[in-house]
Order: sequence, then structure tokens, then C-alpha cells
Amino acid sequence: MDDTSATPRETVCLLSPEQIAGPYFRNPKLIRKNISEGQDGIPLVLRLAIVDAMTGEPVSGALVDIWHCNARGSYSGWSRINPDLEVDAGDIGAIARTDDDTYLRGGQFSDNKGMVRFTTIYPGFYAGRALHIHVAVRITGGNNYLEERHVAWVGQLYFPEVASRSVLSAREYKGRSVSPLSNDQDHYYGNMGGDASTLIVHSIGRDTTEDGFFGHMTIGIDTFAVSTQIKPEDFDKYTV
Repeated sequence: MDDTSATPRETVCLLSPEQIAGPYFRNPKLIRKNISEGQDGIPLVLRLAIVDAMTGEPVSGALVDIWHCNARGSYSGWSRINPDLEVDAGDIGAIARTDDDTYLRGGQFSDNKGMVRFTTIYPGFYAGRALHIHVAVRITGGNNYLEERHVAWVGQLYFPEVASRSVLSAREYKGRSVSPLSNDQDHYYGNMGGDASTLIVHSIGRDTTEDGFFGHMTIGIDTFAVSTQIKPEDFDKYTV
């Protein structure tokens, strides 16, 4: 049998670098594809492929949570925190919630190809950071999947500078009293493997960016790992 035309399966995948969860993690238990909740901003369709870095096989049934700030730099749950004031590094993890909003947060289970898809907006920024999206991957099992605390991987996704510049010139993102850091200026990007965590981004419209962007990335995880970036007690502190 001649199978020379078959596409060979990738047997290994690079383990994606972890990054800190940051001060705005919650456990919202919101299983949904569209997380925008009507927030103003340039549309973003995000597709992530979760792959076992040891085998190259897709990871199905993993719960993939994402969360990010809105066009003005605010996170749901902390909407009253001024995003134009930089957070002191010593305060990370100790910032009290201000509200029960849930915009720009949600999770999806990876399909049999390891894929999840989200409809959201292109994030803005807050003082002292480049534009980014947070991601956590939970390995689930049994009937109580939303109580499962095996977080295998936590990371942050970044954007190409050229795409971000066009977005930040849009009405919804303008008029801030501070400027975003570039990727290279961002401490976490530079020191925690941000160059390996930059999304591939394409404009959806042919002649304009107003129609939004499509971003995608493959994330290689160790399904047996237990991330130190989100601990079991964090689920108790930060549920909706």
C-alpha cells in the first residue's frame, strides 16, 4: 500500500512556557464560547489547540479558561481598579475584588482535535504591561469537572506589535493617560518566554481592521503536571 501522500503525525511538541496567573484570576465556572458580554472593542476570534507535549497528540476534554481586560484596561471583578495606575508588584495576588461582573472571562472544553474557540474583543492594556490574554488549562475527569483542581498549565498570550498598534488607534482604545509597554519592554514577556507565546494574528477583513482579527496558537502542555501558578486555595478565594 502506497501511503507516501499521508501527512506524518508530529510526535513531539515543545512544552509551552508558563507565566504567572496575575492578580485578576477568578474561577467563574462560565462555560461559553462568546465571552464579550457586549464590551466595546475590535472583535477577536481566538482558536487554541491544546497538545500533549510528550506525545504530540491533541488533548481532548481539557477545560481551557481565558480572561483578559477590556478596551480600557479593566478586568471584570476589578472594574473599579484604575487601569492607568501601575500595580505594585508586592500587591499582586492581594487586590480585593470590587464587583461581580464577568465580562471577558469564560471556558471551553477542548474537542477531539484539542481545539477551543472563543469570540471576544482584542484586549486593551493596563499600566505597566503589554497587551495579553491569560490562559489556564485544567485536566478534568468525572462528573464534577467544574470542581476539578488539577491545573496543568497557566500562561499568557501576546500579540504582534503591528496588529496592536492598529487596534490601539481605534476609538474604543484611545484617550488613555498612559501608554502600553511593547512586548520587549514587558517584564513577563522578556523573562517568562513571551516570544514563544505570541499569537499568530490575521485581519478578518481584506481592506480594514474594523471587522476584527483571528488569532491562533498551539499550546503544548504536560497533562500530568500540576501548575504552581494557580493553587487549589485560589479556587476558593476567587469563585463567582
